[in-house]
Amino acid sequence: MLNIIKEQTVCFTGHRSQKLPWRFNEDDDRCRRMKTVLRFEIESAIKKGYHTFLCGMALGFDIICAETVLELKKEYANTKLIGALPCKTQDKKWSGKDRDRYRKLVNMLDGFRCIYDEYIGAECMLERNRFMVNNSAVMIALYNGLPGGTKSTIEYARKQGLEIIIIKP
Repeated sequence: MLNIIKEQTVCFTGHRSQKLPWRFNEDDDRCRRMKTVLRFEIESAIKKGYHTFLCGMALGFDIICAETVLELKKEYANTKLIGALPCKTQDKKWSGKDRDRYRKLVNMLDGFRCIYDEYIGAECMLERNRFMVNNSAVMIALYNGLPGGTKSTIEYARKQGLEIIIIKP
């Protein structure tokens, strides 16, 4: 059973690797700068009393968020990382390298919520995103201003009254 206290929880939303300016190259200076800002925002949230982080574990921003939270757990032991998985087969079509990275992270989670057993279409992602928003007080988003799942999730979070921190890629 997951013990999520909404008032102490932050969720993430952001673009997948293909939509980022650096795509899959995390050694790109733009990605390194984004990671620095992300770490600052997560650490600031921890210092304000947010101890639980909900992550959708998708390729791109989500995976980077998960790795950042896990790194900060070394300094802030009461920090928890909860995976919000759209389905058990999320990584089915990913490359071997991406699948290995994902599975390593999933094994390090403090808990997870899996919405569906199998991928049933975009509904999986929508329900995953709503679960994260509905169980959080703050959202950290990597958003380039374009339409898509990230924009929809940010709009839903606004309607739910979350504090939203936007990082530009």
